[in-house]
Amino acid sequence: MSATTQTLRAPSKTLMFMEGRALHEFGAFLGALPLLSLAPRGDGHPVLVLPGLVASDTSTRPLRSFLSNRGYAVSGWRQGRNLGLRDGVQQAMVDLVHELNDTHGRKVSLVGWSLGGLYARQLAKMVPDRVRSVVTLGSPFAGGPKATNAWRVYEIASGRSAEEEDHAFGGSLSEAPPVPTTAIFSRTDGICAWQGCMEKTSATSESIEVESSHCGMGHHPAAVYAVADRLAQAEGQWAPFERTGWRSLVYPDPHR
Repeated sequence: MSATTQTLRAPSKTLMFMEGRALHEFGAFLGALPLLSLAPRGDGHPVLVLPGLVASDTSTRPLRSFLSNRGYAVSGWRQGRNLGLRDGVQQAMVDLVHELNDTHGRKVSLVGWSLGGLYARQLAKMVPDRVRSVVTLGSPFAGGPKATNAWRVYEIASGRSAEEEDHAFGGSLSEAPPVPTTAIFSRTDGICAWQGCMEKTSATSESIEVESSHCGMGHHPAAVYAVADRLAQAEGQWAPFERTGWRSLVYPDPHR
């Protein structure tokens, strides 16, 4: 782990208490659906959406429903609550990627919220020939476990040390997957240090900033639009997210 990740601290108690705004962000999502319908339509390829810590497919239902309506073959992770890498979880996720790829005959895009995003990145490293792209939402892949306010919850839920997970499967968490990758993050995230949720910019990787809570990022209108925009790109023709025009008013410069 680098010196940079070691110095990251978990968000302040003030930001953590502000996570209650996730409920208002869901209301904003419902109100923004007419505008979100202007997001690019998909091409029907399969999309697997992975939930965060102690959350289930219920938490990602709004996002999955929206993406389904935009033309994707969307699936939840089908494993109940995400209680960490318990026995069988890793293999079940790999098997599901294989199933979706085989069923639809097309590569699978992976969208992961928080801990689900860590899984998405690692799955893409394990089966890159079956994965089309990765999008993470507030996933702390570039920071140590103590750079979150959830590490104790993880240890209780999984029965494992949070320190073990940096090389849990698929190699180092901070290493970008070998497929187009987008990391969506918020500087007002109350659970994970935002610096640890940013991806290094490269020819196939980027970061997009939104002004959101951590617990509401999966249904925050700006995040949802960004996910749809990224998934709509033609396979093999990935390009960075455009922040021109009205988007510059909604999406801050992540490198400012």
